Amino acid sequence: MISLSKAIKAINSDAQYVAPDDVDKIIWLNGTAPIAKEDILAKQAELQAEYDALDYARKREAEYPSVQDLVVALYDTDDKTAIDEKRAEIKLKYPKP
Repeated sequence: MISLSKAIKAINSDAQYVAPDDVDKIIWLNGTAPIAKEDILAKQAELQAEYDALDYARKREAEYPSVQDLVVALYDTDDKTAIDEKRAEIKLKYPKP
């Protein structure tokens, strides 16, 4: 889950605060203008939706060949073909939404 701190920083990157896990207990420091609870929660939901929408990309990246494998494939046609096939399988396994 996207943290309250990440949501606050997305709204005001200069904000200074103490943020426990409860939006009602945020303490604003050093003259930072308080951000409305509703705005923080809306930003948190927006960032979570963006994160969730890229789940397929994180799964693909975890299974894609390593950089070292790709470098080797530059010099070996059989390796390149195998990597192309593996990437195609992963893309089918985790399609873009």
